Amino acid sequence: MAKKSRTKKRERQGRRWSQRVTDESDALTLEKGVFTKPSARAIARSLKRSAERSRRRKSGAYRSAMSMLTFYINRAGKDLPTLRKAKLENAKDELRALYGKERKTKTTKVAKRKKRN
Repeated sequence: MAKKSRTKKRERQGRRWSQRVTDESDALTLEKGVFTKPSARAIARSLKRSAERSRRRKSGAYRSAMSMLTFYINRAGKDLPTLRKAKLENAKDELRALYGKERKTKTTKVAKRKKRN
């Protein structure tokens, strides 16, 4: 009996908690349709603009913009078409370029060996 009431409660609340996080959290105030823009550069520029204008963010503009992009990719990832996911991943690189940040690369065992020699 308890299980049935939980299910009904969940249906009433909705299943899209991630949409509620996007709308109500202290992350960013995003432009509508930002993740459906035609190019990775347009997505990155929109995120940067939103991050710099937002009064809701708690951390720096770059960190907030990158966090929101990563959050969207992680939440929608399994349902995204391959080309769209690739565009969003490229938007990360564009965002880094707009803020003058370098991509952090993981050092592999092979690279570590080459460094020692």
